[in-house]
Amino acid sequence: MMLRDPRRLLRVSVAPAAALAVAVLSSLSRCSLLEPEDCVISALSPYFGTKTRYEDVNPGLLLDPEAPRRDPELLEETCTPVQLVALIRHGTRYPTAKQIRKLRQLHGLLQAREPGDDKTCAAGSHDLRAALAAWPLGYAEWMDGQLVEKGWQDMRQLALRLASLFPALFSFENYCRLQLITSSKHRCVDSGAAFLQGLWQHYHPGLPPPDIADMECGTPRINDKLMRFFDHCEKLLTEVERNATALYHVEAFKTGPEMQNIVKKVAATLQVPVSNLSADLIQVAFFTCSFDLAIKGVKSPWCDVFDIDDAKVLEYLNDLKQYWKRGYGYTINSRSSCTLFQDIFQHLDKAVEQKQRLGEFKKSFPF
Repeated sequence: MMLRDPRRLLRVSVAPAAALAVAVLSSLSRCSLLEPEDCVISALSPYFGTKTRYEDVNPGLLLDPEAPRRDPELLEETCTPVQLVALIRHGTRYPTAKQIRKLRQLHGLLQAREPGDDKTCAAGSHDLRAALAAWPLGYAEWMDGQLVEKGWQDMRQLALRLASLFPALFSFENYCRLQLITSSKHRCVDSGAAFLQGLWQHYHPGLPPPDIADMECGTPRINDKLMRFFDHCEKLLTEVERNATALYHVEAFKTGPEMQNIVKKVAATLQVPVSNLSADLIQVAFFTCSFDLAIKGVKSPWCDVFDIDDAKVLEYLNDLKQYWKRGYGYTINSRSSCTLFQDIFQHLDKAVEQKQRLGEFKKSFPF
């Protein structure tokens, strides 16, 4: 398995009949702490992109987060799994320090207003602005993208689902063939540790997991060159990351009419000058709705600042950025991942070759 934001990779050394490779890479947040019957939802949820709660994408997690689900036609009795390679995203995390600073800036704009400044506001706008001003910030810079407790739970439950879905691959005999490779990002390292805790729970039900360092098969291995390939490709860094014009289309959209209409609308809601806001601040406000849903299981007043049309514009802005920075906008974006995918396919090829050799051996020397 592997997670994107390539940060963590888990593998099992290839065995003739069963092998597992799990890579856990990184990036964002999701998931409510509430019970299914108490689940808080937002009409904006379909537009949060990578910041969507896992439960909003897979509602089955609300019914039983440890129960495996698959297409009934997948893995029929005639199919024997030989190796599993998974690229996995990290669990639910806090906002980054950069996002928290922007949120504090917005909060400061609301707190700075004098009580009499609201007299010209429409009643609805005044009520929402007051609710936003009273809403606690809830995030501090030290949190900086760290895995929240729900994120640890996400990964433990994912391990249990996979172990139930592929019992032959996740047999105790194969446990120490499992390799977890992660990036050095703390949310990815912690996601890998939580995954191993979930496997411990699978193998030792009812027993509390020991420290990761004390488990039979050791700690996840950090390999930034493999898992954060985009930080180690000089051409990508030169042509995209350090290129001031690489995201020209993104910056143009931020100042275009669609985004500026939202900026003006939010300025009116917050009763602050338009000049005090920017597309970046608006985007953080939008994602704050998602973070509060995912981390706290609550629908914050920030969810009421935007409607569906606003959400579609903000979703497009995020997609546009990812297209040019990580997607198909520049050829080097996809080519930079060749090291990672070459590694994945080499392990798959090796598993198939060993399986074929075993089959030929059995034909030559039937038992």
